[in-house]
Amino acid sequence: MPGNEWEKIRHILVVQDLQGQRTIPLQEATYSIGRHNSNAIVIYSRSVSRQHAILLRVTIPGTDQCSFRIIDGNFKGQGSTNGLFVNGTRCYSHNLQHGDVITFGSNQTQAKYYAVSNISEKAFFATAEADDLSVFLSDQSQAGNPFQTLVVDIEFEGASENALARLASFPELIPNPIIETDLEGKVTYLNPAAALKFPDLRELGRDHPLLKEILNVTGKPKINPFVREVIVGEAVFEQSVHHLLESDLIRTYITRDITEQKQAEIELLQRDRLLQAVAEATNCLVVEMNYETAIGKALAVVGEAARADRAYLFKNHAHNSTGAAVSLQFEWYLPHLSSIRLHWQNQSYQSAGLSRWYSILYSGHSINELTRELPAAERELLRRDGVQSLLLVPLHLEGQFWGFLGLADCSQERYWSKHEESTLLTMAASISGAWQRRQVEDKIRYQALHDLLTGLPNRLLFNELLAKAIANALRRQDSLAVMFLDLDRFKVINDTLGHSLGDRLLQQVARRLRDCLRSGDTVSRWGGDEFTILLPRIKYLEEVTQTACRLLKALEDVFYLDGHELYVSASLGIALLDEHSPDAEALIKHADAALYHAKDAGRNNYKYYTTSLSGKTPEILILEKSLRHALENQELTIYYQPRVNILTGQITGMEALLRWQHPQMGLVAPSVFIPIAEETGLIIPIGEWVLRMACVQCRSWQKAGLPPLKMAVNLSPKQFRQPNLLEIVSQILTQTELAPEFLELEITESTAIEDLGFTRGVLEKLQQMGVDIAIDDFGTGHSSLSRLQLLPLHNLKIDGSFIKSLTTDVRVAHIVKAIVALGRSLGLKLTAEGVEKQEELDFLKSISCEDVQGYLFYKPLSAEKATEVLQGKDRENS
Repeated sequence: MPGNEWEKIRHILVVQDLQGQRTIPLQEATYSIGRHNSNAIVIYSRSVSRQHAILLRVTIPGTDQCSFRIIDGNFKGQGSTNGLFVNGTRCYSHNLQHGDVITFGSNQTQAKYYAVSNISEKAFFATAEADDLSVFLSDQSQAGNPFQTLVVDIEFEGASENALARLASFPELIPNPIIETDLEGKVTYLNPAAALKFPDLRELGRDHPLLKEILNVTGKPKINPFVREVIVGEAVFEQSVHHLLESDLIRTYITRDITEQKQAEIELLQRDRLLQAVAEATNCLVVEMNYETAIGKALAVVGEAARADRAYLFKNHAHNSTGAAVSLQFEWYLPHLSSIRLHWQNQSYQSAGLSRWYSILYSGHSINELTRELPAAERELLRRDGVQSLLLVPLHLEGQFWGFLGLADCSQERYWSKHEESTLLTMAASISGAWQRRQVEDKIRYQALHDLLTGLPNRLLFNELLAKAIANALRRQDSLAVMFLDLDRFKVINDTLGHSLGDRLLQQVARRLRDCLRSGDTVSRWGGDEFTILLPRIKYLEEVTQTACRLLKALEDVFYLDGHELYVSASLGIALLDEHSPDAEALIKHADAALYHAKDAGRNNYKYYTTSLSGKTPEILILEKSLRHALENQELTIYYQPRVNILTGQITGMEALLRWQHPQMGLVAPSVFIPIAEETGLIIPIGEWVLRMACVQCRSWQKAGLPPLKMAVNLSPKQFRQPNLLEIVSQILTQTELAPEFLELEITESTAIEDLGFTRGVLEKLQQMGVDIAIDDFGTGHSSLSRLQLLPLHNLKIDGSFIKSLTTDVRVAHIVKAIVALGRSLGLKLTAEGVEKQEELDFLKSISCEDVQGYLFYKPLSAEKATEVLQGKDRENS
């Protein structure tokens, strides 16, 4: 068979189901097959899935021909229920060939696929003789044809006269136009269908679209016959052109009107282009980190895909007293057009004549109109920009009418298609989603870089700003200053009035600090009651000093919170960018060191960092820093060491001993951190906490029904000298409900004799309250009992250093014996500390010392262990 007869292939599907047989020409690129009536090909059978299979047009490799592939399941990849069978074999995907039989789940629902080549002239007429499609589409395979298609042919020699007469009259009867011309292009024959369809064909002759360029076939026999598409007016036809060599004629057939098919193809291409644009624009909105850049790219992609002249995004906002207004936020336009942004700012819906737009878009509907059909006010606005047709869709964000998205054509009038409107609506949803995501990301970033309580930058953001400021300062050869500010005695307020009020105080402090700074300066909350301040672009030292004084002065005014009048002060440490503090780490470290110096110097002042402050070892500086947060981080705890009566062996009291469990350094010895706490002033809030917790524990044991004990608590020198000591002790006893006679406060003899007059006054008032007083570590200072007898004391504790030498040094034994004798003569109770050996205990018993403390009886115990000891459960393991 000549190869040129295979140039046009017809694809046909003959479906057999419960409603009979149907013949379906396959002309589209994609078909869905299934039971539901939304499918392109509906199979009427309950055994068929709602969408059972998909037909896809595919190109055969190495040719310009197409075939079809059938795939089991729906577009989402979900397979059919009863499966797909081709020629009896189940398959999930199959490239169809001529004659393939497809079964959809049961033998009652089948389809047969045919691929049929162009029909020769004789076969064309023979087609009319075929009374049954199944006869015409018989399964006679043709060798050498990639589709194994069938061409039906008949022999004219020997045909009957009746048959020839029928063939001769056939062109006059068929509805397809048939045209014959000679080799010069002159029309020699038109059948009635051609004359009716194209009345001007003879008049125009070879200038008619149907006859243009068909004479070229005579010089190119290799493409005889050929099929082409011809546009006549607004219609599109498929035309078969054949050079009849034996007759020197050119015969053409108008096989079909494909106008609707071409329109559908164009619409499909446009839809595909728009879908691709939506995917690309959505990808921009997801991938692009910069929101403004992403919106610009998305508008450009959609505008170009829709072949629009402009694409823009408008955002709603309030407009003074005239209600809602709208402004252009983003726009895309073709190069030959100009921006319209300026005159589309703050356009009031009401005053600009856009109230109709607002009502339509607010209700969730779109605007798809020609400019000339709009009301006058709207028409005037759009003509200013040369807009001839407009498509607008609403933008909603969290249920609110947020703005709108638009396409405009400035070159022609057009009604925008449903696909274009759907694309714009999809884009609006994507942009709303991107905006919401941006809001969430901005919120997350804000929370990551700001203190949630005060709204100030946190240390992470402060470090970023400091790094940039240092780079700028080095480039400009400027300097900068970093300040470390810490509120004085803030913990007392926090513990006394509660954390809620303490938080509100911090918020007010943050506002005052922020108001004191210049534009470009930064204050951040470093943590707790600590703030850091960055002063970039410093020219003179006086600028820094003035700012420090201004910050301290801003805190002098009273803070009013819930009826409380609160006064707070702060200490400031300052470090300057110089050769000693060349980077961010050094600046912060040195400002922190200067802060400690300011606190040591009496608080409520500022100190600059100097190299002399570096005398402290890094370990001490780290301990100082950590100790400031040990209390709030719950790293401090209290152990209890029982005091035992020598004669009875009964526990007569407990001494509260402070311990610090550092998260990195482990247990820090009291001899290491207590002096630091004393030096920095932290001993005051820490000591108050110890006193409170010890009273709480003592009262807890009483409530549990255990024998009443006296709780001994040490007072540091700074604690003892604070002016409100009596008020604090009274308040704690009241709040913990502990009777004063169960509290014993211990002071060292050095503290006692430093100012005998002051000491006597404080101790007398404590005695009046009912609190006992003990002298701790007696014998290590420079006092004498003759001087201490002037004070209202109750207990004398002999230092453990004497007890250690008690059995090895006769002189020490005489001293201890004298202390006990004199103490008893003054009416004081005697307690020996650090008793670890039985010989020591025997000696103390021989000289009538009453109580002892030490490892011979008990080590310092946790509250839980101490409770077990008092309950008599754990005497052996103590």
